Amino acid sequence: MILDKHTADKKLRRMALEVAERNYETKELILIGIRENGIFIAKKIEEYLPEVYTGFIRVLSLEIDKKNPAEIKLSEAVDFNNKTILLVDDVANSGRTMLYALKPLLLQYPRQIQTLALVERTHKQFPVAVNYVGLSVSTTLQENIVVDVVDGEVQGARLG
Repeated sequence: MILDKHTADKKLRRMALEVAERNYETKELILIGIRENGIFIAKKIEEYLPEVYTGFIRVLSLEIDKKNPAEIKLSEAVDFNNKTILLVDDVANSGRTMLYALKPLLLQYPRQIQTLALVERTHKQFPVAVNYVGLSVSTTLQENIVVDVVDGEVQGARLG
């Protein structure tokens, strides 16, 4: 294990605080969780944000085939024009998934797009910087990181 349940929860709470601090003047935040586990991370951030953020929070899910990212589906059609969007995933590996997940967002004109990942690896192959990171891990290219989620609750992260 590289992250246990208790530590993961503390990191999620800290990231929610950082999101609120950076967006305190923003009246609405749209959190988009990348399926599978990114949506659970987004929902935890949504749960913790009201403790420190007074704006409106909306959570959407984004479905993408990570191996062949041509087709991207959002859980609902939303007007992203002049809105602040937080794209959320469990693990940021190469940056590829987040890069392709931006596609439907760029068809409109968001005010800004931020990114959040519980765990970030240091092997970026695509130019996507993660704004909010719970844990940054140096791994070999052959190692894989898995975030375990059971019944919508993050149990931790491990090398898999």
